[in-house]
Amino acid sequence: MAKKVKINLKDLSTEELMEKVGEEKLRLQKLRFSHAVSPLENPNVLKRVRRDIARIHTELRARELSTQPVKG
Repeated sequence: MAKKVKINLKDLSTEELMEKVGEEKLRLQKLRFSHAVSPLENPNVLKRVRRDIARIHTELRARELSTQPVKG
C-alpha cells in the first residue's frame, strides 16, 4: 500500500485550506454513501477523513484568532 504524502497545513494559504476542507467534506460524503450501500474495505478511512477535516478547521481557527487583537 502506498504511503500518503503528509501535507503541512501551516504552509498552505487560507484560500487553499478552505478549498481543501470543501474537497475533504465531499470525499467524506461520498465515502459515507458508498459505505451505506456496501461496506468499505477499510472503514477506518472514514475516521481518518473526519480527523483531517478537524485538523484543517483547527488551523483555520488558529489563523483567525492570531489576526484578532487581544482584548483586555
